[in-house]
Amino acid sequence: MIDIPPESQIKSTIKPGSVYYFKEETLTSKEPHYFIVINNNPVVDKIILLVCASSRIMKVKQIRRHLPKTLVEIKERDYPDFTKDSIVDCNYVLSKTIDDIVEKLSAGNLKLKREMDISIVENLREAVINSPVVDPEIIEMLV
Repeated sequence: MIDIPPESQIKSTIKPGSVYYFKEETLTSKEPHYFIVINNNPVVDKIILLVCASSRIMKVKQIRRHLPKTLVEIKERDYPDFTKDSIVDCNYVLSKTIDDIVEKLSAGNLKLKREMDISIVENLREAVINSPVVDPEIIEMLV
């Protein structure tokens, strides 16, 4: 078996729809979550834009009931790595550098998951663009 360095693993595979599973320190939950890359060209962008999936669908809908067009539900059957139907609150976009992601992988704190279908990623981008609370600089990276 070939041992591929974490930097090569990330830089050679990152694309729109790449999915990473890790604990994010800025979230209140201590559990790992699925994070989906939504950049159009993450290999060259200075920051990686990630949205976070939650299996707590009703809670997210309740919190964001005034912003329903910014929520994207993803069924388990549409993304086989999910163990439950999930929802993405596209009002929250996490920014990381490729180095941040490589560091998490190097430390054993990140798992690479199956790529998400681009049609779902396009829905996620559209929901981020529709969000009145996302930083305009982030939205500009997606249009």
